[in-house]
Amino acid sequence: MTRYAGFKLLIVDDHAHNLFTLRTLIESEMDVEVLEATSGQDAIDLTHRYPDIDLIILDVQMPEMDGFETASMLKLRKRTRDIPIIFLTAAFKSEEFQQRGFAVGAVDYLLKPIDDNLLINKISTYFRLIEKERELNRTLEHTVAERTRELAEARQYLENIITHMGEALLVLDPSGTITHTNPAAWRMLGYRGEDLRGMPIGDVFEEEGDAEAGAFMGTWLEALIRTGALSRIEARFIARDGRRVPILFSRTAVKDTEGRISDIICIAKDMTGYVRVGENGNARALPTGG
Repeated sequence: MTRYAGFKLLIVDDHAHNLFTLRTLIESEMDVEVLEATSGQDAIDLTHRYPDIDLIILDVQMPEMDGFETASMLKLRKRTRDIPIIFLTAAFKSEEFQQRGFAVGAVDYLLKPIDDNLLINKISTYFRLIEKERELNRTLEHTVAERTRELAEARQYLENIITHMGEALLVLDPSGTITHTNPAAWRMLGYRGEDLRGMPIGDVFEEEGDAEAGAFMGTWLEALIRTGALSRIEARFIARDGRRVPILFSRTAVKDTEGRISDIICIAKDMTGYVRVGENGNARALPTGG
């Protein structure tokens, strides 16, 4: 038989002889730590001192605070509400008596005089259930920890890509307000990241024909709703010092579960040093110099 070393069991009875008999029987079959209480209040006090009690065997007929009252008090406290309680009783006479015990949190009953084998089997059953629950929790904790580690690694990987990418990245909310940027955008625009956050895109961006800053947001959204993305747009960034930085621009809509645009991802390539060359009526960008 498994000896269940490491488990802690509280036995509660107002008769010292009954406590001695229970302890002797349990310790002859198991390597568990046995705590004793001679009253309901004593049992409650012990659960304060020993928060790792695994199982309670509780006599029903006790003076002052009986087993029902004791169980009710234990179930009120978060620390002890989930400890299984096995009631011991010599007065198990009716279904009403049984239901009262279950109502206050008992998981099982044992009748006096105690059947030694039945007592040990019941204790073993609950210890096995506790072992399985703990193993399941350990497995779950390991799975959660592993998944958390994988997510952290994936996030770090993406952050590294965003941080070191050569193109400027700006994330906008549907109103055109900048919510996130990357270092390439800071360098291109001459702003710090915290300065860009919360600015309207129209303060740092302009297109041919835009009469007013931000006037194009309505057109953007309409087009993004229809197509999901707009790419290879020639435009200009307005740097902090007023310089116009020529860029090749793309925009992509990110939608929520209800199909509404939640974010707009903008990626801009700095075209400074490139010139447009007409070829068969088409425009293309080539680097200047050598």
